[in-house]
Amino acid sequence: MTSRIPRDSRLRIVRPRPLAAAPAAADERRARRPAPRPPEGTPPRARLATMAREGLADAVRVARWAEAALPRGGPAAQPAAPSDGEGTLSGATATRAAGELGLTPAKVRADWDTARLAGLVEVHGGVARPGWRLRAWDRDDSAVLRGWVALFDAWSLVHPGPDQLTPAAGAEVIEAVPQLLTLLQLSDGPVPVTQLLDLLEQRVEELRTQRCEIPYGPRSEPLSEAEGVPLATLLDWALHGLAAVGALTYAGGHATLTPLGSWAVWVRLEQICVAAQSPAGNIEQPAEEMLRGCARLRPQSARSEYRAWLAARPVGSAVAELLEAARGEDAMVRSLAFEALRVVGAPAEAEVRAAAEDVLLRPYALLWLAEHDGTDPEDAPLVLSRQEATWLWVDTAAAVADHGEAPLLVRHLEAAVQPTVPALLDDVRAVGHPRTVQVLVALAAAHPDPALAKAVRRAAFQVHTGGA
Repeated sequence: MTSRIPRDSRLRIVRPRPLAAAPAAADERRARRPAPRPPEGTPPRARLATMAREGLADAVRVARWAEAALPRGGPAAQPAAPSDGEGTLSGATATRAAGELGLTPAKVRADWDTARLAGLVEVHGGVARPGWRLRAWDRDDSAVLRGWVALFDAWSLVHPGPDQLTPAAGAEVIEAVPQLLTLLQLSDGPVPVTQLLDLLEQRVEELRTQRCEIPYGPRSEPLSEAEGVPLATLLDWALHGLAAVGALTYAGGHATLTPLGSWAVWVRLEQICVAAQSPAGNIEQPAEEMLRGCARLRPQSARSEYRAWLAARPVGSAVAELLEAARGEDAMVRSLAFEALRVVGAPAEAEVRAAAEDVLLRPYALLWLAEHDGTDPEDAPLVLSRQEATWLWVDTAAAVADHGEAPLLVRHLEAAVQPTVPALLDDVRAVGHPRTVQVLVALAAAHPDPALAKAVRRAAFQVHTGGA
């Protein structure tokens, strides 16, 4: 006989929680994992930043002179602008700076080029202006170290190559240099140039074999002589270039990494390791495909994927690729592109600020810039005008309509800044978003209220026919 006495089944009705709030213990555990530490003996970041400031002091001096002495923007700024579109300082401005700073014009030009390569000076639309790193130079060690690493990556542009240098030979040496630097770091001390030359010759031969440029069969003469490439001269050029940026010392037939150089090599190796641990395997995909692959990941996992993808690419090209993906037709990709740009941080500021002039990207760019400037993410939407907020509402609704479920689209009404649905429909009709009709039709089909659905369908018809 069964009991009719009510029992406490221990079941409770609980409030639903959004998907983002679902258990993410594994993600949180991964987030708490300590960051990798540089090799023993590496100076602390503050000391490394001090070394970088000392090495770039002349470049900072010229950049600050340009900021103070030259007008910003407009035709009057043309003396600081490049004549060839590549950031070369004009002769008149170099002479003026040399007189005021007590330097030679050649020295001013060299320091200007260093400042440009380190991101202290940026060239936009034919006009040079101070970069974000110059503004943060005295207070932000990370900005200083990023600037020095940018210069380190551009070593081949700092020191002039030999007269007989061909583009193909230069590319081979540039591709081989990371292996030479790794050997220098592992040796933890002076390395004879002869040993570096042997390694360079092996690496160049590997590269040429991969391109099927090595003739089959025995060879009686060294690679450098057989191919007509003076590898000893090219190695000398590479070592002088790396010494010019402060990555190593080169004297007496030996090369030794500086503390900054050793730290930079470690950073690059760590980036390779991060890239190799891509959680979702999208590292080799173009930006749009990578973002689509991250669409169903939880926020922490998606950020890990963004970091891995970014670590495998130069920052400038990665930012450009993300913004290009954001300009596509898929609003979901557009939103995720700016999430990835949040992982990039300050180095993307100039490109995001320029993207704010694009109607399609403006609301996303303004939110990004507000958060970058320290605004609380919950308060960031306040920087948008009503028209910009409406555009963003329609764009987000398009993403939900394309990739979400009907209930999500209905709940999206709560995110509108307008207090009533009629006011929202008036603004949506006026904003001119290219997906307005599709969004309104999808919302009308999803909403359970017949009267509201009828009003939304009427608004969609009016937009489609061009009515008021």
